[in-house]
Amino acid sequence: MEMTSVSLKRGCLAVEDSDGVAPREEAKKQKVSECCLANSQDEGANDGLHRSANEPGPPEAESALKDEKSSSAQVQEEEEEEEEEDGLSEAGEEEEPESFADMMKHGLTELDVGITKFVSSHEGFSGILKERYSDFVVHEIGKDGRISHLDDLSVPVDEEDPPEDVLTVLTAEDKQQLEELQLFKNKETSVAIEVIEDTKEKRTIIHQAIKSLFPGLETKTEDREGRKYIVAYHAASKKALAKVRTAADPRKHSWPKSRGSYCHFVLYKENKDTMDAINVLSKYLRVKPNIFSYMGTKDKRAITVQEIAVLKISAQRLAHLNKCLMNFKLGNFSYQKTPLKLGELQGNHFTVVLRNITGTDEQVQQAMQSLKETGFINYYGMQRFGTTAVPTYQVGRAILQNSWTEVMDLILKPRSGAEKGYLVKCREEWAKTKDPASALKKLPVKRCVEGQLLRGLSKYGMKNIVSAFGIIPRNNRLMYIHSYQSYVWNNMVSKRIEDYGLKPVPGDLVLKGATATYIEDDDVDNYSIHDVVMPLPGFDVIYPKHKISEAYREMLTADSLDIDNMRHTIRDYSLSGAYRKIIIRPQNVSWEVVAYDDPKIPLFNTDVDNLEGKPPPVFASEGKFRALKMDFSLPPSTYATMAIREVLKMDTSIKNQTQLNTNWLR
Repeated sequence: MEMTSVSLKRGCLAVEDSDGVAPREEAKKQKVSECCLANSQDEGANDGLHRSANEPGPPEAESALKDEKSSSAQVQEEEEEEEEEDGLSEAGEEEEPESFADMMKHGLTELDVGITKFVSSHEGFSGILKERYSDFVVHEIGKDGRISHLDDLSVPVDEEDPPEDVLTVLTAEDKQQLEELQLFKNKETSVAIEVIEDTKEKRTIIHQAIKSLFPGLETKTEDREGRKYIVAYHAASKKALAKVRTAADPRKHSWPKSRGSYCHFVLYKENKDTMDAINVLSKYLRVKPNIFSYMGTKDKRAITVQEIAVLKISAQRLAHLNKCLMNFKLGNFSYQKTPLKLGELQGNHFTVVLRNITGTDEQVQQAMQSLKETGFINYYGMQRFGTTAVPTYQVGRAILQNSWTEVMDLILKPRSGAEKGYLVKCREEWAKTKDPASALKKLPVKRCVEGQLLRGLSKYGMKNIVSAFGIIPRNNRLMYIHSYQSYVWNNMVSKRIEDYGLKPVPGDLVLKGATATYIEDDDVDNYSIHDVVMPLPGFDVIYPKHKISEAYREMLTADSLDIDNMRHTIRDYSLSGAYRKIIIRPQNVSWEVVAYDDPKIPLFNTDVDNLEGKPPPVFASEGKFRALKMDFSLPPSTYATMAIREVLKMDTSIKNQTQLNTNWLR
């Protein structure tokens, strides 16, 4: 079926995990409040790692990949060698004057990544997706099936906790000096803090603050010329301190034995992806990001609610961040014995508003009824493949082909598309000089994939690209390969639906437990299309027993790959494969069409709105615009944008949206 056009405002659509640019007024809200600056040793603290446009965003966990992923904040796990990179600079991130629409002319469309089919017969209609990030809300569904909500900001009562003043008694300058002392970054052997209002209670609070916020330091009170000072000093040698500060056992001496080692909490965030959010939290808590764990990564351009666990940080300290950080809220605290593991979630519940829809009530009813009863094709969404003229699957294919010079070239060469200005300059320098050190100097942010690869090339030389590429964190490297698998899967599922339609046929694959088996002629009536799976290519999967099997072989052969030998000379890049359902039927589907006049007003309450006691919005019977508000739940590793695509019958690529947006504006 042909896709219908859709009128969308420029920059409105940004799919899950995308790093789409927020409107200016939303960007302003990202500034950290004065409270945070007063409580942080770093003024203007950076809000996390930077992901370049050609680097794949972290997808939801896939069951077949669980053994390849860790639940902690992965990007930090393989430690960077350059300590000074901890404080990342936003300098030089000015966009080039070329318009976003012009840059996106070179991006991918759905057709480029094999997304071509629909399952429903209704006529498509237009609407605006993510006109405001608050129009896209994601609530995590935990392993017990409960939907995560932020509905309790109270801190568990714990006699072991120090008084609240502990978190505010030290100035930003005090904290900086103490941190430098704690990490042996200065030549001083102690730091003296004058007690301005000298009372025993005040001195006690300062003692507690230093010991709880800076493990490894001890304190004593001294009289100096009639004034009282609290003096902080090292209780142990540098070696002993290093043992206390390991991620596995931080704050060993100060954590109550009766309390679970992990503080679990619900994180509500706006317009930040999960990794960025964890970097912000770790920055203000002065801890490594890898002591946090979570069950799944969540969208950036959205409001998301998910569970996080952190090792040996008290609920009291976490709750204090609510006074400091904008666009974040932490609550529903509890102490548990175990961390969270990536992939443990049952899925996510989405609340989505499509604004300014053109469909009639009948069209909307048909579309939503089809989504509820039949579902949608379980394609990998556009965010899986990057946003520039160099798709991530091309890098993955080159890795599998052992074409390492091509891998290097694809990642570093100049390309058309939406990129930060400093990345453009870095690529130009690389093309001109082929000197990794020279190109690296053009990057203020060296933790993007390009920076990591250039640093690897500087270290290992141009003749050892494999080792240079290995400096990039493992999960990021594997995402390129998974992107290629996804590209093959999308194309094959489109061909399967084109050739055989929406019914199971002999030779299709279904899962019995974790094992794939063939549908035989005599039991085809025992299955529906919702049972059928198709393989992501690998050495440990079987392929359908019909002509789609040959289509897999032909596609991989055309890419100079052997479908019968998917093991790689480097073990990390050997693909075992996996199975994925071809049709997903969302659960808990509901919808309503509402009328509104002001495009800026929220059309439903968030968890924070409810905590603040805001009344739900009241809708008029008639208005200038109509919106479709839809709720549905999806399992992990499925893309909400693909469900929305099925409803609207539109191409969800940013390239297509910006072209339509430009036409609409004209």
